[in-house]
Amino acid sequence: MPLTEPAPSADAAALAELATQVNKAARRRLGRSLSIRQVDAGSCNGCELEIQALNNAFYDIERFGLRFVASPRHADVLLVTGPVTANMREALYRTWAATPDPKWVVAAGDCALDGGIFKESYAVTGGVSAVVPVDLHISGCPPTPTALLQGLLALLHR
Repeated sequence: MPLTEPAPSADAAALAELATQVNKAARRRLGRSLSIRQVDAGSCNGCELEIQALNNAFYDIERFGLRFVASPRHADVLLVTGPVTANMREALYRTWAATPDPKWVVAAGDCALDGGIFKESYAVTGGVSAVVPVDLHISGCPPTPTALLQGLLALLHR
């Protein structure tokens, strides 16, 4: 039998309310919806799976005005995952520099905090804050989609 995880037990109404709160906070703070650029700085892809779940039929954050963008020039938030590898250090910094102000950096996952289990590796520079200023850290290995939404809401309420 294939190994699968059970469906999320989150209440659909509570999830919709959380996403609506994030959208309202973004419109109040920015005057428009929130644009997110996701950057993988060297992760194992566990966090990316949870981030991609935000776009699936269950979470569907675009219906609340939150969207992922392809260019940092169109982003309000850089959502960075993984320990920053030596090969990604410059790319992360350039992505941050290309993002217009006001911008926020969210380090998602335990590895983004300090390098996680990879921090002793010769190939790892450290956590995201070793390269760019971080406004919010969302812990978890990996953080759940709901935790990611709660983190974005907390960011907008700061």
